[in-house]
This record gives sequence, structure tokens and C-alpha cells, in this order.
Amino acid sequence: MSDCCSAPGLLPFECALENMLSQITPVTETLTLPIAKALNYVLAQDIASPLNVPNHDNSAMDGYAFALESLTQSNTLSLVGRSMAGAPYEGECKRGECIRIMTGAKMPSDCDSVEMQENVQAQENHITFLTEKQLGSHVRKTGEDIQRGQQVLTQGHQLSAIDIGILASLGVSNVQVYRKLTVALIATGDELKLPGQTLKSGDIYESNSFVLRAMLEKLHINVVDFGVIEDDFESIKAAFIRADSQADAVISSGGVSVGDADYTKTVLDDLGEIGFWKIAMKPGKPFAFGKLPNSVFFGLPGNPVSALVTFHQLAIVALTKMQNAQELKRTNLQVKCVSDLKKSPGRMDFQRGVLTVNEQGESVVSSTGSQGSGILSSLARANCFIVLPAEQDKVNAGEIVSVQLFDQFIS
Repeated sequence: MSDCCSAPGLLPFECALENMLSQITPVTETLTLPIAKALNYVLAQDIASPLNVPNHDNSAMDGYAFALESLTQSNTLSLVGRSMAGAPYEGECKRGECIRIMTGAKMPSDCDSVEMQENVQAQENHITFLTEKQLGSHVRKTGEDIQRGQQVLTQGHQLSAIDIGILASLGVSNVQVYRKLTVALIATGDELKLPGQTLKSGDIYESNSFVLRAMLEKLHINVVDFGVIEDDFESIKAAFIRADSQADAVISSGGVSVGDADYTKTVLDDLGEIGFWKIAMKPGKPFAFGKLPNSVFFGLPGNPVSALVTFHQLAIVALTKMQNAQELKRTNLQVKCVSDLKKSPGRMDFQRGVLTVNEQGESVVSSTGSQGSGILSSLARANCFIVLPAEQDKVNAGEIVSVQLFDQFIS
């Protein structure tokens, strides 16, 4: 852990992330699943191919298979058989002969090349080749895609739809994966009402749990939603005790500031070990991380943008490690900013931006406008974060900035 992680005041973003990850323990329990049920699970094993793909030379075209040597004396060959996918030609193809072949069909043993049917002239059983051919043309070679023994997928890889197809093409029917995580969601605040309820004076609709649940499901995590808990110490404590007994991680939104009704820190101090941070990031300064008896805890700010940004930049990275998945790779680019950006030194800023290509063909980024931590629509209009380091001052239009493209969890 770097020295900055114990610095007083606001904790630098990088140090907060390092500190948190150092306290995360990946899940170790595994299960064996048929590949049809393994989508989005994290592999607990390396997968090496048990065979060559393709497992025999085959034709890439509908056409005619032949030995190139046969065309040295005449460009017309005798048609002596057919090779179909699943019904290969097993006979002999002598010099001066050719075989009708379909896409994917096994190459006859005496043939080394294929001509597509559009480039021949067929008259009864005589096939005239109209263009010059090269050895091996239109032939897919054995092991061209994947070779026997080649490592195809690695432990920690989250299985995609394409991966499932690859496993099926290798004849792999079952895989060993890590079990899914379970995360409990808690929202706190007397002013919060669920969609469909009637708002009274001072009330607002609770949206954070809906956004977080959707993002957690994209992470392939089981979600237990505890709903909205009133601002009462005993109620919040009881909710945390129940959540801790059911989940690998507990995520709350709201109640991590310093107001008279913010009981979350007090509850956490009572129940577990809390590293209560004020992070040098914007939005999202009030963020908490700690440990409960059976789970880890992420305390997100109540403001919608702050909650989403801290969840995306901090909690998702930690949960990925908990899943025993490979480290997230996010796409960062250096591009010209075409907007003036307000910024004061002191905190890393994740402003919302729109990355586009201008008339000159260069990538440029512009601000979505007002960057208030309660303006969720600023994220809806964006496709990237403009990431400004803590020491950065204001940005003038025309300067180069770093942008982080929105990934699958936000998009």
C-alpha cells in the first residue's frame, strides 16, 4: 500500500482504490455447469483445445477440388465424384480429375486446391477452369483457427456468447466456474419514495437502487434489494445485519455524509471495521468502504451522479476482483476538448462528455453541460468521462484531455 493512503484529509482517488483492493478477497467456491448455462460466469479453469479447428482440411467455397498439378497439361478436368459436408468423398482423385465440393466439406486426400463454381465452365462431366489458380486456394487448413493443445480461454475470463460457441466447437460440454456473488442494496432517507408512490412535500423518487441493480445484473451478480430504509439508527442497523447475513457485499446509497440524520457511519462503526474515506474525487467525495462480519461494504453518496460514478470507478473494480475475474480494461483516449471546463485543483474530476468526430475527421470531446451531482441526465447524454487529474486547473477549449469511454456497465 502506498504512503499516500494514510495521508490526512481527502484521500487521493488512486490511493483509495489501492487501499480498497488490498482488502478484497476473491471468491473461491466453484461449480461445474453445462456450457448452455455458463454465460457470464467467470471461468475457474484454463481451457485448452482438445482438437484442431477445423479438424480436417476443408473447402471455403462451393466449387471443385483438384490437385494443382492436374492443370499443368490441360485446364479441363474430368468430374469423378462429390464431397459434401458430413459426406466426404473417400475415393481416389487421379491426375486430370476433379471433385465437386461444397463449403465446409472435407478435402479429398489427393486434392490440394479449390476453384469456386463461378470461375469454371461445366459441360456434362468435364470442368474447364477459366482462371489461373494458386496452390491451396480456397482451402481451410487443419488447425487454421485453433490448434490442438492451444490455450483458448483462461481462468478469470467472463464467458461471453462467442466463448460459449467456441467451447461448443471444441466439443467441451461442461466448464468449472466461480459461483455468482450476491450483493445487497440499501437506500436510506426519509424523503425517498419508490416510483408509483405519491410524493409529499419535500419527497423525491428513489432512483439509485434501480440504476445500481441494472449495473450489478450486467456484472452477473445476484441482487437482494432491501428497498428504502428510514433515517433511524435501529432500522438501518437491523437492515445491515440482515444484509450482511445474506450477501458477499452490501451497498448503500445515502447516509454517508456528515448530517444529523446520516446514521450509516455510526451503524458501521458499531457493526464492523470501517475505513471511512472522504475521497479527493468529484463527484463522489463522501464514499465509504469497510468490512462487516460476513461481507464488505460500499457506502455511496445519495446524489444520483455521485452514486453512479463512485460505483463505476470504485465498487465495480472491487466487485470484479471479488468475482475472481480478470482486471477490467477500460478504454482511455487523449483527445481535443472543444468546451471550456470549470475545474479547481484538489480533486480528480469525472466530468460527463460526448466524444464525436469532427468534419476534419479528428476525435473531439465536448461537455454535456451542467455537471451537478444531482443531474442524472448529464450521464444519459454522455458517452464518456472527461477525466481531469487532481492537480488540473480549468480547461480551455482546444486543450488535450483524457477521456474514458463508457463501458458495458453504463452504456
